Amino acid sequence: MARNKMKNQVIEDLLVERIASEGKCLGHYDGKVVFIEKTAPGDVVDVRVRKSKSSFIEAEVINYKSYSKDRSEPFCEHFGVCGGCKWQHIDYALQKSYKQQQVIDNLSRIGKVALPEISPILGSAETRYYRNKLDFTFSNNRWLTWEEIDSGREFEKNALGFHIPKRFDKIIDIEHCYLQGGISNDVRNSLRDFALQNGITFYDLIAQTGHLRNLIIRTTSTDETMVIVQFGEDDQAVIEQVMNFLKTKFPKITSLLYIINLKKNETFHDLEVVTYAGLPYITEVMEGLQFRVGPKSFYQTNPNQAYELYKVARDFAGLSGNEVVYDLYTGTGTIANFVASQAKQVIGIEYVEAAIADAKINSEINNIKNTLFYAGDMKDMLNDEFIASHARPDVIITDPPRAGMHEDVINMLIKLVAPKIVYVSCNPATQARDLALLDSYYAVEKVQPVDMFPQTYHVENVVLLTLKK
Repeated sequence: MARNKMKNQVIEDLLVERIASEGKCLGHYDGKVVFIEKTAPGDVVDVRVRKSKSSFIEAEVINYKSYSKDRSEPFCEHFGVCGGCKWQHIDYALQKSYKQQQVIDNLSRIGKVALPEISPILGSAETRYYRNKLDFTFSNNRWLTWEEIDSGREFEKNALGFHIPKRFDKIIDIEHCYLQGGISNDVRNSLRDFALQNGITFYDLIAQTGHLRNLIIRTTSTDETMVIVQFGEDDQAVIEQVMNFLKTKFPKITSLLYIINLKKNETFHDLEVVTYAGLPYITEVMEGLQFRVGPKSFYQTNPNQAYELYKVARDFAGLSGNEVVYDLYTGTGTIANFVASQAKQVIGIEYVEAAIADAKINSEINNIKNTLFYAGDMKDMLNDEFIASHARPDVIITDPPRAGMHEDVINMLIKLVAPKIVYVSCNPATQARDLALLDSYYAVEKVQPVDMFPQTYHVENVVLLTLKK
């Protein structure tokens, strides 16, 4: 059948065979791979074709004929709509095994490098309420499910919750989110109800008007809470009304902040953050070290697993106290400060200037004297001039964004010939690509997957590379 004629065709009794990339599953039909979402290996489904290419089909489930024995009952009422926890229907033990295989597949198929035995993935002790940061969006155009539409009932048009996948203008109203504990759910629901009761307008994501625009809640393991409210209009009376409500209703908020954002997007790194009550930061503690987390700071969103991740990186580095360590993409210097006590010197480089300012503060409040931090684009900063003015590294720790490392950075790593590279990645696919580029010079000695995000398909991976003789 011609490709352009397969759209909307129904394929019956398709066996879901295994997990594929990005959390999708796959089966086979007429010699083609069929990718489908919202399924588990072992399901038998009827699907409707949405897209067909020469070698694959993308389809959506229209009927479940039978369910996999490995399915779990989703615990969230919003599962399947908000898109935040796509693997709730899969048993956690299987989630971990799929993530382990994802790492193996990427390193072997994309990287094509010689691999040692890969250590079992480090699972998260908490599979619910593990996040320390959530962003919620206000909208005057709430997403309605088909069940709600078919009911014929009237529903509140305003919403405070998450974006529907692939829809910037539609927000699902969240009643209870299992990602963040503490007072998070109470703060969100109370603020939404207060706004509705007092006629405070929710943001129109298309017209870009309205008072309440965005809500960010950050927490720490030491029970501190930061709440940031973004306002879409500079209406001081409404701002005072909202912020005073939060201050009075939730005295446990230790950092209560607001932002007036009149831009066309919700980013606020270039905007003033006003401290309404409490401190302008919260403090996380890890192994006795304090880390200040400001409204613009990056900090790993699963703090308990971040500790496990950093311990792996430190163990792979094998520091004795005499090494010079380069920490690339250092962020707020969390890893740099974490390993500093076991190194001679740690030099961190990061693109975001505000993050470097945080990194320096974190060294200062922990009385760490052997760190240096520099802000700038990695491919421009890590050059011959920089190397000439600093000690050469014995160990390089690199933790790049999902896109991986720029080729210029990889070429400089080859030029530096550090005995060890510890590569921390949130995207094993781009990590594998980079490992292939380093393969002529470095051998993969250890691999340790770490699950930072239960109920999702995302996985972190740490690789130890040693210089080939």
